Amino acid sequence: MADLRTVPIEPQTGDPSLVLLTVEEAARRLRIGRTTCFRLVRAGEIESVMVGRLRRVPPDALPAYVAKLRHRPAEAA
Repeated sequence: MADLRTVPIEPQTGDPSLVLLTVEEAARRLRIGRTTCFRLVRAGEIESVMVGRLRRVPPDALPAYVAKLRHRPAEAA
C-alpha cells in the first residue's frame, strides 16, 4: 500500500511541451486562486486566446504578467 504522504494531491503542471494552458493551470503556476486568474484574464492583465469556445493562456504570458507587476509602481495602502 502506498504511503499517502508521497502521493501528489494534484497533477503536475510543469510540462514544458504544453503550448497553451487552461486558466486553472495558469493559476496554479502563479500560485493564485482560479477566480483571481479568471478576473486577470478577463481584464486583459494576463494574455489569453480563444480556441473555439475555450479560453487558453500561452505559457509565456505568465512571466510577462509577473514582469509587469515588478515594474508597476507600488500602490498606497
